Amino acid sequence: MNYAINTTIMTIDKKRSSRYSQKMKNWFVYILECADKTLYTGITTDIKRRVEQHNKGVGAKYTRARLPVKPVFSIEVADRSEASKIEYKIKKLDKKEKLALIAENKSRISLTD
Repeated sequence: MNYAINTTIMTIDKKRSSRYSQKMKNWFVYILECADKTLYTGITTDIKRRVEQHNKGVGAKYTRARLPVKPVFSIEVADRSEASKIEYKIKKLDKKEKLALIAENKSRISLTD
């Protein structure tokens, strides 16, 4: 896996984040696993709501034909711009690299919980 991309994805610039007030919504970058085992990457301010939309068939066109979907990865970032940049980097990864990112994130979470 390209660890430079992974480091960029997993690092949040704290100086940048501190400029935003509590009123600003945080953004999430997420990966869904579709029923056909393909992966879909997107951004949102509310993951639960967005997954429900996908599963009701009102989400992205890609997921409508691949229901149900389930979330397998998410990270929180400070703003939409940062979320879009990370989403773009993830979408450029091949499936093997995305699966490694998902696995690394799960192991990191289980070690800290």
